Amino acid sequence: METSATNIGATPTETLRGVRCVRLSVRTDETTSPERQRESDDQAASALGIDFGTGETLREAVDLDVSASKVGPFERPQLGAWLKRPADFDALVFWRFDRAIRSMGDMHELAKWAREHRKMIVFAEGLGGTGRLVFDFRNPMDPMSELMMMMFAFAAQVETQSTSDRVTGAQAAMRKMPLRWRGGGKTAYGYLPAPMPKEHGGVGWTLVPDPVAVSVIERIIAALMSGLAPLAIARMLNADGVLSPSAHWAAYRARTKNAGAEPAESTPRKRKPAQWRAETIIRMLTSPALLGWKVYQGKPVRDDQGAPIMAAETPILTREEFDQVGALLAPKPVAERAPVRKDSGALLLRVIHCNGCGSRMYLNKARPGKGRDVYQCSSYKYGANCPAPSTIRAQWADEYVTTEFLRLVGPVQITRVIEIPGYDPQPEIDATVAEFAEHQKQKGRQKSKAAQAEWQRHADALDSRLAELEAREKTEPRREALPTGRSYADDWNNADAMARRTMLVEAGAKLMIKPGTKGGWRKLDLRRADFTITGDLDPAIEENATMADALAAENNPQHTPTTGATAHRNLTPDSLAAAA
Repeated sequence: METSATNIGATPTETLRGVRCVRLSVRTDETTSPERQRESDDQAASALGIDFGTGETLREAVDLDVSASKVGPFERPQLGAWLKRPADFDALVFWRFDRAIRSMGDMHELAKWAREHRKMIVFAEGLGGTGRLVFDFRNPMDPMSELMMMMFAFAAQVETQSTSDRVTGAQAAMRKMPLRWRGGGKTAYGYLPAPMPKEHGGVGWTLVPDPVAVSVIERIIAALMSGLAPLAIARMLNADGVLSPSAHWAAYRARTKNAGAEPAESTPRKRKPAQWRAETIIRMLTSPALLGWKVYQGKPVRDDQGAPIMAAETPILTREEFDQVGALLAPKPVAERAPVRKDSGALLLRVIHCNGCGSRMYLNKARPGKGRDVYQCSSYKYGANCPAPSTIRAQWADEYVTTEFLRLVGPVQITRVIEIPGYDPQPEIDATVAEFAEHQKQKGRQKSKAAQAEWQRHADALDSRLAELEAREKTEPRREALPTGRSYADDWNNADAMARRTMLVEAGAKLMIKPGTKGGWRKLDLRRADFTITGDLDPAIEENATMADALAAENNPQHTPTTGATAHRNLTPDSLAAAA
């Protein structure tokens, strides 16, 4: 059935230049795909003698990922461009009303434009899939087209509102269903939609971990544990070309659905993908979605007992891991932040100290061709008076520490310490208490009995959850050392100056330098240097020295073992000569 405002069932007597109009709110919507819209538009155009052109002369407006509720016809990238050139066509052909407009206001503006420019507007299918609708505004004296169009627009708006209400109600119901993902929207970073497993009913969709995103999350957490700040991690990810959460989701949608080719000359300019930011990382790592929980408007969705409702059967993080990550992101006191200095490339920064005053010595770089780099006592810069300030060539000090560090620590095998997480219910208790306190602020504002009952139900659920959490026992985390198969010498030989300095500082290395003596410019006077290592490596160094003594005793029965030799001992010229 065809409905026309001017000539019902008329046979076309002339060929009209038409624009085929295609619109999608979501690229993955198969029921309203561009191919289906094009097919219906072509059928309607053929019956009415409308020609869309071909090849380079094709007249088509394709607006994908454009919501009719939010973007009117004149603001859409391609349709809006055609509406600015009314002399280039005679008719607009849409599949249905909702492809063109979603409100009476937009329809009024479109009808006003069509009457002003004497155009025909065609809908291949009417409301509910009924017959074709043709509104011919070429006769400005005939008001029926605009009147009928507004009547249909009113019906379309009512239908749209009813559909919106049904969708909103269905989504609210699905939020309460364990493992059920509502579909049609963006998932939390780290998860992808997948068909519901048969053991859980096999109906609808659920969420599963996204291997690519999970690997990125693991990388971010590893970087946090190594001491990097969220800002530094964001810069690292951007430098490596890692897609941000929004860009990752856009790429996933492009892979999973081919929404049809667009004319190259009318393809809208692509925007630069969103970049990683520190705020993005913090927001992602502190979201309960990583626990597999359903989150709505930033808060966990809970059942009648107050327990969070799961959106995924396999969460990315356990509660213990989630709390550990939260602790890593907690603001650190200013005093804990290491100062940034211009000579941060010096090997012995924070390692070499002046024996006269005990303060650190800093690298003083010489001008090219004007002497050598030296470490020197800089206490005078801070208003202190050193009784015996020291200065030493940087090359001598670096080579001396390198030799001694590798002699004492080089053979020691490196172990990787992992944290075996415990469990502390307190963080979740605190979060639930905050949610309960916010809920309590709404007490007494409900006018209906139904609203009061719903308020009380949620309050009871939160209270039940708190009681359950308070009954749980806290378990302490523990540390476990795992062998890596590498020695300190292996890592030292493959590291740059900054990484080597980190090894020295973490090992507790300290070099005390005394003032030079007469003639000390020729070579390092070992009596000036006092190198010690104190810290967690003491037992390993002790064991290494004991094994070395035992091996030497086997090869030389006259060898006297260095009983009790540890990294705490001062290294004198005599001990160095004996060790050599």
